[in-house]
Amino acid sequence: MTLMVDIRKLSFINEMAKVGTNGVAENMSTLTGEDAQMEVTTTNFVEIEDIKAQLDEGKRVGVRSRLMEPPHGHVLILFPESSAKKITALMLSDMVDDMSSVSGEMARSAVEELGNMMASGFIDGWADVLGTTIDIATPQLVYAPAGEIVERTAGLGGDDLALFFDSSLNVPSYEIEAEIYAFPDLEEFVEMVNNLETATA
Repeated sequence: MTLMVDIRKLSFINEMAKVGTNGVAENMSTLTGEDAQMEVTTTNFVEIEDIKAQLDEGKRVGVRSRLMEPPHGHVLILFPESSAKKITALMLSDMVDDMSSVSGEMARSAVEELGNMMASGFIDGWADVLGTTIDIATPQLVYAPAGEIVERTAGLGGDDLALFFDSSLNVPSYEIEAEIYAFPDLEEFVEMVNNLETATA
């Protein structure tokens, strides 16, 4: 498969990463009432088999969201286990006084809800830039070592390459960290990016 990205559009791909993560940070700021910081650390086309090597072995809990419209593919929102506990506290703080009484089921649904919110913020940002709407399927909860989740998700598209956005979220007083990985269908994504008017860059 030959993927030709118009060189003038490479900045758009970085822009897409920024816009998506800004959407996430805004949603988080609204939720927590404080300024959430989201930083894109890398945007790269990488071989799927090389991705695993870039990730630590720690387990992650999070959601995988499937894009129902172009550019299709999946977005992964992953939290380290320590953050998952804090998310539960954040999402349930209005309803529960004693966090030790929270069941595993409640904790999972808190992570699912927050992951879904972040995925929506990310994908809405993309849809704005691409001038389209992108619906997402009901997110799936994932829990496994980071490399396994990412490798499995990247492999769902059947491409050898993945567009790898590695970004981290930090909500200071909650010490919540998150990682976002986007795996759009590469041909569709490149075509959409190439069709964007360069003038808007």
